[in-house]
Amino acid sequence: MDRKRPDDSAPDSLERQIGAWRAHLRKSRAITGSDAEELEDHLREQIAALGAGGLLEDEAFLVAVKRLGAIDVLTREFAREHSERLWKQLVLSGDGGEGSAGWLGTGGSRRMWVALLLAFAAGVAIKLPAFFGIDFADSAPFYALNIGFFTLPFIVAYFAWDRPLPRSSRLWLAVVFVVAAIIVNAYPFSPSPGSDTEILTSIHLPIALWLAVGAAYVGGRWRGSDRRMDFVRFTGELFIYYVLIALGGGVLIGVTFNLFQAIGIDVEPQVQSWIVPCGIAGATLVATWLVEAKQSVIENMAPVLTRIFAPLFGLLLLVFIVTMAWTGRDIDVAREVLIAFDLLLVVVIALLLYSISARDFLAPPGLFDWIQLTLVGTALVVDVLALWAIASRISEFGFTPNRVAALGENVVLLVNLAGSAILYARFLRGALPFSRLCDWQTTYLYVIAAWAAVVAFLFPLVFRFA
Repeated sequence: MDRKRPDDSAPDSLERQIGAWRAHLRKSRAITGSDAEELEDHLREQIAALGAGGLLEDEAFLVAVKRLGAIDVLTREFAREHSERLWKQLVLSGDGGEGSAGWLGTGGSRRMWVALLLAFAAGVAIKLPAFFGIDFADSAPFYALNIGFFTLPFIVAYFAWDRPLPRSSRLWLAVVFVVAAIIVNAYPFSPSPGSDTEILTSIHLPIALWLAVGAAYVGGRWRGSDRRMDFVRFTGELFIYYVLIALGGGVLIGVTFNLFQAIGIDVEPQVQSWIVPCGIAGATLVATWLVEAKQSVIENMAPVLTRIFAPLFGLLLLVFIVTMAWTGRDIDVAREVLIAFDLLLVVVIALLLYSISARDFLAPPGLFDWIQLTLVGTALVVDVLALWAIASRISEFGFTPNRVAALGENVVLLVNLAGSAILYARFLRGALPFSRLCDWQTTYLYVIAAWAAVVAFLFPLVFRFA
């Protein structure tokens, strides 16, 4: 009698198991990014070979992990941490010691120097326009529009060097950046500084191009929610490190001003023309390297930050809704207010994403899951109120690029929050696995990137570069 494949042995289930195994490898200081990639390739080869021999996917995974466990102490550690998994008994067949290679070992040192070299290249790139009379301090619109081209291609280059990215993928990524740069710089934006469509393009273009960074980060293997969630996790970690570097840089600049002022020298022009632009570009590469090199530290930090701020943001939104209902006041739809609302909703989704990426998918629902659902629910109500205010403003005063962009962005966020609320509620009722919520969020990355591309490339044409 033929055996039927159980539901939990579907390809998505296999990818989740491999993703959990991979996530554990990345926590160890003894394993670099390329080491984890190599071990995963070995695991997949073993699974494919065993599958060709007639084993089901779940059986092939168990045997492949057992074979790697005989030579890899980290696999045994993973099995100890996840005692609920069947393959704990298959792997814990012996003791092993901790790897001795540190995060700044031979491989880590090489990556550090490559990152620093690319950081220097990014600093040079952002200064090149100055040789054509486009100074950083006097040409803010130009640099705001092109900041993604001075930073993101170098991050892509770092991952293209570090990952087994196919040559065809590297070519396509290069084409994406070149074509995007030609298009946005060829647009005849309004000569008045800070035209609406130019500002909207400057904000949304890096968001659209960030998906290209994701393709390089996963080494071209974009299929499966686990890979995309890894990229989401990297994005949050990069933001944390970049903010920390920026704060340190601010302190350094302040000290520089005070030191030279003590001897009567004004260094402000040099700081504005050299240190600030080069630091903005170079810090992105340094932060990228730090995320990859010190993942064990940041992975402990990020879940803690999420657990602290998720309840606080949920309480903030709840108090806002109650206050608004109590006072009967409507939301002001000035541009600054709309930006603040959108940023708030983006932070809520970021907190949700980070909590998802740090959560054990097999763990039962708990108190923090209810807090997360409350956060999403209150954000959903606030988004509906903002949409109502925006729609009323448009019906009264007509369409403008800012209003249409705000309307579209709030609709995009509304759909994401509504889907998240429904899936989270069903998970809490035990109607579906937590992985479905992860799948929803990682698939929604396409929607966010698509809308950002529409605003960046089509809005200038539709609104005649106003």
